Amino acid sequence: MARTAHTSTSSEKQMLSERIYEYLRDAIMRGDFAPGDALKPQDLAKEQGVSLAVVREALVRVVGEGLADRLPNRGFAVPAFSDRRWQDVAEARRTIEPLMLRMSIERGDIDWEARVRAAHHRLARTPAFVPEEGEYYSEAWSQAHRIFHRTLLEGCGNSVLLETFDRMWSASELARRLSTYRNPDRDGAAEHRRLEAAALARDADAAAEALAQHLALTAAALTSTIHEPAQDA
Repeated sequence: MARTAHTSTSSEKQMLSERIYEYLRDAIMRGDFAPGDALKPQDLAKEQGVSLAVVREALVRVVGEGLADRLPNRGFAVPAFSDRRWQDVAEARRTIEPLMLRMSIERGDIDWEARVRAAHHRLARTPAFVPEEGEYYSEAWSQAHRIFHRTLLEGCGNSVLLETFDRMWSASELARRLSTYRNPDRDGAAEHRRLEAAALARDADAAAEALAQHLALTAAALTSTIHEPAQDA
């Protein structure tokens, strides 16, 4: 009986932690917390009606995704996205992701090819902007965009590299959301078509180059936008 009660309590705590984690992740992505804002466990526990332990567990997961920082003796906070921080993330992506794509092209099977084609089809058919979501990329497009890029790399078969990609992507997506950047002169759809075509043609050199250029253009755009407030201050 005691074991059953313990199992039930652990399961309930896990469910609560998952709920708080999803709340924090969505709130940070929506911009409900500004860059640099403190994430105070005591306040969050009171606000959400859960224990401090549940909130701390959720915060550790958010930190693991790169959506919050754990500060020595100062608790937790939303990352303050400086130009340098974004450049570090962008440099890491440009270093690691083209290599992962080469591995995917070498190792990916026919099922991987089918998933790449399907993910690109979904991305191409999803509107990047919708009126009710203002200047931000639409939620549906952001999800389709992530799935396409991750699917391209999943053929590598290396779970550690894919976990690294997930963390870098979350940090990049937060920067994208905060910047609200929209460049009408950039043809992102054409860039994604080139990536799909090169990957399915098993042209590792062309695919890696296309991905590096794609990431470089995004980095340049976001770096410029993130840096603008500091210039105006």
